[in-house]
Amino acid sequence: MYDVAILSDLRHPGGNSASIVAEVRAQAAAGLTTVLVHVPSPRLRHVRPFESRVVACLRDGLADLADDDDEIDARVLLIRRPGAFTIDPPAVRAGHTIAVLDQLPGDFGEVREHVERRFGPLVVWAPVNARVREEVLRVAPGIALPETDWHEIIDVAEWRHERRPHSTVPVLGWHSGPDAGECPDTPDVRVRLLGGGESFREFLGTLDFFVHFPDPVRAPAGRSVLEAMASGVPVIAAPHLRSALAEAAVYTHPAGVRDLALRLHQDRPAYEALAARARSFVTEQFGSASHLARLASLGVLPRAAVPSPRTEMQPSARPARRVLLVGDDIARFRAVARRLPADIEPVVVAGSAGLPAAHAAGLLTEYLPSAADLGAPENRWAGFVRDRLRHLIELYGPRAVLVGGVPHDGIVAAVEENEGPRWLWLRAAMWRRGAGGQWAARGALFSGILEPGEFAAGGDEGWTTTARAGVSTVDPITELPRKPRRRTAENTLLCRGVVASLPGFTVAEARPGELGGIAVAVSRADYTNFHELIGARVPTVFVPDPDGADDELARARFAAAAGVAICATTDDEAAAALERLADPAAREALARRCAELSFGNGAGDAAAWLAGHCRERSGTGVRSAR
Repeated sequence: MYDVAILSDLRHPGGNSASIVAEVRAQAAAGLTTVLVHVPSPRLRHVRPFESRVVACLRDGLADLADDDDEIDARVLLIRRPGAFTIDPPAVRAGHTIAVLDQLPGDFGEVREHVERRFGPLVVWAPVNARVREEVLRVAPGIALPETDWHEIIDVAEWRHERRPHSTVPVLGWHSGPDAGECPDTPDVRVRLLGGGESFREFLGTLDFFVHFPDPVRAPAGRSVLEAMASGVPVIAAPHLRSALAEAAVYTHPAGVRDLALRLHQDRPAYEALAARARSFVTEQFGSASHLARLASLGVLPRAAVPSPRTEMQPSARPARRVLLVGDDIARFRAVARRLPADIEPVVVAGSAGLPAAHAAGLLTEYLPSAADLGAPENRWAGFVRDRLRHLIELYGPRAVLVGGVPHDGIVAAVEENEGPRWLWLRAAMWRRGAGGQWAARGALFSGILEPGEFAAGGDEGWTTTARAGVSTVDPITELPRKPRRRTAENTLLCRGVVASLPGFTVAEARPGELGGIAVAVSRADYTNFHELIGARVPTVFVPDPDGADDELARARFAAAAGVAICATTDDEAAAALERLADPAAREALARRCAELSFGNGAGDAAAWLAGHCRERSGTGVRSAR
């Protein structure tokens, strides 16, 4: 049961994502749990990743991301941009459902019917401001609206920045609009327009005043005005905004902007008083507390003391560094990406098999087709990989590229052509004896090599055991929670890569955080399943794949020798082992042994290692390793 579920297209840029992120951060600071439910809108026709601020919230653990087939229960469901959905969104059971309207859909009647058919007739339609409220009542006069608007909120602490030195000439940031051509560009006043790839935060940091003259038929106070006030930049606004902003701004017509700005700029006490009034106004009217108050009115009460604006939770900084994670090792990529510092943004570059799992984690993704996908011979595909990675490096400017899997010819060509980023290798251990040795020499290509740990390292006879000079190692990397717990489990059977049944047991699915509720499992002994199931203390029968890329048989036999699992190499052995684990006493013995031989999670150490390389300068040089 989540406190709040937010359903929206998480790719939308601009105000929609800003509002979602502000509410998620306010809820997390108050100890409330949030789940984000992504529903793609057909209006975003081009392939686009989740908005970067939404990704940061997911990466920082402030919210969970619902899978497509999840059944979600929440105390409150917020639907944002309900007019964008033409398909049925996932079912969410909620005590209160609020459809937030930041603008009136042109086909409001159809939208309302669609949403209420899916979520019931008790959906509350909540306009964000007076203008939208008037439009809704105009097209649906009989609709019952809440007394107060579901106005957007702003994390005031996020926008606080160091005060600019008092300049000799006031700098005015003019909001683009119908009057932008009337900027008072004179020798005693400097005017700036936002542009050139500059973020709004950076733009505000250069200003003495923010000038806002929107079209009178638009919303009375745009988010940009609130952000300027929160950052300490006084606002000069059009007179029709007085009813919304009161004494938090000063008002004039475009022709009067220059004189008003000069007068306030010269009267420093009046300038400082205006900035203070504006910040207090935003804090009281649009701060996190106002959002928590409306949730409280719906029965969702904070579980933690809400910090004051001065100590409010600091959000992730705007990512200053990026790292490309190349390959289909998605489980380990996700585990590491979630623990990267907020100023490092990961981008997963994977094939069609890996992209859905990376998308589900809210990560930025880029497609790298395999040779089979392209129907190309290996030598031509190597050239394609080189060119594709060159383009992505030019696009994202990463500090580092982490290669998962093997450094095939396409990777070699890309390394030799792109010396800007640091090239790193996430190298697997536990190779089958006599296999994979051809990759050893290619380790010289990389500035760093990281080898995730193996619980079954004592049974490892692969080539990496004699090639660890200069290689960094960490504990096994998994997506398990920090403290996996066993719960009183129903008779559930988890099958991973193996088809099986057990009388009296129901076949179930489980993500890493849900493994504690699984009674028994039967699985392949690949890296991810092996370490997740043992780490979560799930009584397991491992059925190794003799043709697997790594030595699954050695893993399964080691686990059996250690008493943490059962190894079965035939169907009859697997059936007998599962029948044995139908006994609760046998399951408890395996779970207890797993707890005795527990291992740590190396994902945090791996993230710290990767972050260290992202902060170092490149220029180590590249040696040929063909």
